Amino acid sequence: MPSTSPVILILGAGPNIGRALAPARSLKEADSTDNQLHITSDFSNTDDAVNAFDKVKKAFGIPSVVVYNCSTNTFTPADDPLAIPIANFRSERNINIDSAFVAAQQAVLGFDQLPSSTARTFIYTGNVTNVAILPKMLSSGVCKSGAAHMIWAASAGYRDRGYKFYYADERKEDGSPKYRIDGDAHAKLHWELAHANTQRTWMQTFVRKNAFGRSPHESGKLNSNSKDGRGIL
Repeated sequence: MPSTSPVILILGAGPNIGRALAPARSLKEADSTDNQLHITSDFSNTDDAVNAFDKVKKAFGIPSVVVYNCSTNTFTPADDPLAIPIANFRSERNINIDSAFVAAQQAVLGFDQLPSSTARTFIYTGNVTNVAILPKMLSSGVCKSGAAHMIWAASAGYRDRGYKFYYADERKEDGSPKYRIDGDAHAKLHWELAHANTQRTWMQTFVRKNAFGRSPHESGKLNSNSKDGRGIL
């Protein structure tokens, strides 16, 4: 039976961010509980994104917060970035961007049916590759760049409806990439973004102790005199 409590759907609920957002001992379907539903999915198949929404809506109702936390990359030699099999590239595109696009579509269809008092927030877990080249991570960069553009466009296009879209990118304090991301830091940021009344900067670059919005065209050192009391990188 659908729940009267707010529902969050985490696509890609692994042992780090997923577990920090929704603590659980297991992520097996058989270990679902009255307030947590675990769905086995393969997001190289975009139909699985639709299936996840359908199952959640049937069990708990329409999710007001959706987190897309799926990512994959085939590492290539730094001096031969195009040396990736096309089959791998297509599969990774499906996971990193195509299924994310489908999930965003499904989220909007649900948000259209929710009252304005609900969070109606979509968050995509990104990284630095939409604004920087990382050796061996061509596939990630291509896909994350596309996803970032999607989030940017959605944040502007759905602003008047009150729907919020974010690209979350955790960094080290000096602004460099953080390869071992912090699940608790993501959970804290997601909570803040979901509970914000209006859309904040769509590209949410943040560190563990401070979350700060960033324009993709800006560069430089952390500036603490920014809007919302957050720094701008």
